[in-house]
Amino acid sequence: MAGRRVPVRYAVVGLGHIAQVAVLPAFSHATKAAQLHALISGDPEKLSRVGDEYGVSVRGGYDEFERCLSDVDAVYICTPNSLHAEHAIRAARAGKHVICEKPLTVSDSDASAIISATRTAGVKSMTAYRLHFDPLTLEMLDRVQNGDIGDVRYFASCFSMLAKPGIRTAPETGGGSIYDLGIYCINAARLFMGTEPDLVTGFAQDGATVGMPGVDQAAAAVLRFGPNRLACFTSSFSASDVSWFRVVGTRGDIVAQPAFEYAEPLEYRITVEGKTTRRRGKKHDQFAAELLYFSRCIQDGIDPETSFEEGAWDLRIIDAILESSRRGERIALRSFSEPGPVSNQAIALPPVDEPALVNVHSPHE
Repeated sequence: MAGRRVPVRYAVVGLGHIAQVAVLPAFSHATKAAQLHALISGDPEKLSRVGDEYGVSVRGGYDEFERCLSDVDAVYICTPNSLHAEHAIRAARAGKHVICEKPLTVSDSDASAIISATRTAGVKSMTAYRLHFDPLTLEMLDRVQNGDIGDVRYFASCFSMLAKPGIRTAPETGGGSIYDLGIYCINAARLFMGTEPDLVTGFAQDGATVGMPGVDQAAAAVLRFGPNRLACFTSSFSASDVSWFRVVGTRGDIVAQPAFEYAEPLEYRITVEGKTTRRRGKKHDQFAAELLYFSRCIQDGIDPETSFEEGAWDLRIIDAILESSRRGERIALRSFSEPGPVSNQAIALPPVDEPALVNVHSPHE
């Protein structure tokens, strides 16, 4: 008889908005596999108040990073995009498994360095693509893969919000709508196409006119997936809340709206040969699902599906989109193959209640 699994002990690195409203509360739904053991932040007040709230005694600043990791098995990185590479590499060199919020980082070279560090250390690594575990998202993917809408021909999506000035809108922290929002559209296009793009044409609008100088306040792109398939998307930090995608085949289509949220239930409608059916999911704790899945991968010695390579490929597409915008040319992409999520990855857990926040605010209106 197999012994009882020991929960994976985690350090949460960075105590910003996503950590406080989503990642930390998620541990209450993942107690069988994941245990919150340490907190790392540059804000002493956050360390004190959040540590007391969750009963975490191991706390420290970034200069105490390695000390705080001495008795943990894994880290969940929630720091600004520009710091992901540093913290992921330091964690890997300390022999800790790493789950990192998307985007994995903000450059192809940094992504390569992160992947090299985790491979050298022999640790598990995962990009935090929460929708890869959402039951309704995987249900839609199954329907497309099963041919319910015929052969896929094109994919379109939009993700926008009115962003407040802050980490997400600052160039020095790796801000911009394409890194924060457009990456969801890109990743979804790749999932539902079931293949990888080979050509990209992109446009990015500088945010100077809306108080976001140095980052894209909006971006759009067309991605070619071989001779018969196209995808397009728009992301924006200066438009009202929109979150949808549409995948169209030879027999019908699927429209998801909202498509990319974690704070509300997802919905979709499928139309096949003129007949429409609607499906509404439930609000789930997508972050606890990530913790459960990654912990099981660590416990069972399995390589996570949402690998760092998966995260790096989305970054290469973003790099190509931004290069296309600068040069006014379409950009060719090299080939890539990575298995996508499967239906048995779906994990449905109850939603969390939003906790009191310490020195953080919602990043959008």
